[in-house]
Amino acid sequence: MAGIWLDALDEIARTCREHGRADLLLAVRQKRAQLLDPKLRVLVIGEPNQGKSQLVNAIVNAPVCPVGDGRTTVLPTVVQHAEVASATVVQAASAPGRAVGTSVPVPAERTPVPLDQIAAGVAGTLGRRPGGGPAYVEIGLPRALLGAGLVLVDTPGADEVAVLGAAAPPAALHHADAVLLVSDSTRELSVAELNMLLHVTRQHPNVAVVQTKTDLVPDWRAVAERNRQHLAEAGVPAALIPVSAALRLRAAAADDHGLNAESGFPLLIARLQRDLTGKADVLARASVAMIARTVVEQLAAPLRAELESQEAEEQSGPISRLHAAQREVDELRRCSTRWQNTLADEMADLLSDIEYDLRDRTRQILRMVDEAFDTADPLVAWDTFQEWLQQSLVEAAEANHEWLAQRCDFAARRVAGNFARYGYDVLPPWSMTVPEDLLDRLPEIERPTIDRFTVSQKAITGMKGSYGGLLMFGLVMTLAGMPMINPVSIGAGALFGGKSIRDESRQLLRRRQATVKTAVQRHVDDFFVRTTKECRDTTRQVQRMLRDHFTALTEELQEAIIQSFRTAKQAADTDAAVRDQRQREIRLKMTRLAAVYEQAQQLTAPRPARPLEPRA
Repeated sequence: MAGIWLDALDEIARTCREHGRADLLLAVRQKRAQLLDPKLRVLVIGEPNQGKSQLVNAIVNAPVCPVGDGRTTVLPTVVQHAEVASATVVQAASAPGRAVGTSVPVPAERTPVPLDQIAAGVAGTLGRRPGGGPAYVEIGLPRALLGAGLVLVDTPGADEVAVLGAAAPPAALHHADAVLLVSDSTRELSVAELNMLLHVTRQHPNVAVVQTKTDLVPDWRAVAERNRQHLAEAGVPAALIPVSAALRLRAAAADDHGLNAESGFPLLIARLQRDLTGKADVLARASVAMIARTVVEQLAAPLRAELESQEAEEQSGPISRLHAAQREVDELRRCSTRWQNTLADEMADLLSDIEYDLRDRTRQILRMVDEAFDTADPLVAWDTFQEWLQQSLVEAAEANHEWLAQRCDFAARRVAGNFARYGYDVLPPWSMTVPEDLLDRLPEIERPTIDRFTVSQKAITGMKGSYGGLLMFGLVMTLAGMPMINPVSIGAGALFGGKSIRDESRQLLRRRQATVKTAVQRHVDDFFVRTTKECRDTTRQVQRMLRDHFTALTEELQEAIIQSFRTAKQAADTDAAVRDQRQREIRLKMTRLAAVYEQAQQLTAPRPARPLEPRA
């Protein structure tokens, strides 16, 4: 029967060796040697003053562990079989240079202690050398139960950490075959005791709770029932056995079987005998299953962590760089579309705005011309007006060209803004200024042909006007008997002649003004057409220059990004291959660990339960 669990344990050892875990391999080998040892080491733990030492005394029916009178257990006490009763303090020699976890045995000093001074030895005041290593008291006793292979270890009362970290190697938890946690009946299990049980049951498959001092508490059964509920609620798989050491020792002294049965010890001793008998089978199977779980957890933890780190690396490694490069390619494609649309929109808006600006400026000039020649005579004001008009058109052209330069610079910056994420100084090296020869490039205004009101024209006009007045008033006067030519008719003729001259003069002035306005309108239209053409040509040149510049920049970026994409893809392919290979190896190891775990767990498959048989 031992071959099954030995094979499983050897497989666990091979797995530890394959994973390079010498510490786990050492622990497995120690567990193997322990399980092959026919002795059953029972570790008695618990808080102080719970009756641990008295429990050991009652099991062996001998006062081997000192109790009462304020005596405390300082050193662990190992009670085992011996042909002659003896007591020895065993102390390991200090070995500060020995590496932790090695299998090199540490020399031990053995100091015999008289049987009547066992209490001093357990208290650590006798047989213990100051400055030495860990120590424990070893007591030999001729008892049939001990002779069968039972070894009891009474530990000092302390909190969980101190108990589980007991100094003497035989008292260490991982060297025990069974663990008994002692708690008296005067109270329910404390939180510290439940935490201790949770910790112990995670490391040991054979744990029981011994509720002592039932003889002192009348309602110990209620306490036991509540303790069982606490164990169930805490998920602690430990049986609870109520006992009374006082009744056991009294029954042994009086050879009273009924009192012995009432003490509850027959059930406890039967459990210990069953564990002793089944150590090579049932207990060994459970121990192998538990150590398999511990080993698999410790071996699988770094593998799982490595898988998680690889998944995280996949998000931040070559694959992520490949995705980032792909996003950069897509972003550059979108950037190319954006800057081309921006350039086209900006230039279309620029042409519209520049043409409107020039049209508005020329309209203002024409309005001022109309206002001026509504009253001014071109014959008198033409020279001054011509100089003003030329200056106004030059100023309009300069302002329009200056605004064109500003708008072209603004358009270039708007287009360059699409490349801001690349950190490039993408503005082209260009500058646009107002042409210095702008005045020479403007069309010259020709002096319009203006009719003058000459003296002869005035005389003829006056004669025509005076003739009508003279004739009209002369006929009227003839009706009164006066001659046609008389002072009144002559005065009326002179009056009408002067009026005709003035009317003709005003008409000629209006014709001259209209002629000038028409000439200025044609000149301003010529100016607008020519200037607009120059602005359009300049705008198209700027547009081509910006298009060529940003196209070259896009091609440069595209070449760099595509090269980065190729490099990232190559690295991602290589990394993916390496990572996939490593992940297959990890999954294979995890599968093997799962197989080892399943093989060990099959050792604890349910079997028909054997009832406990109380024995004396």
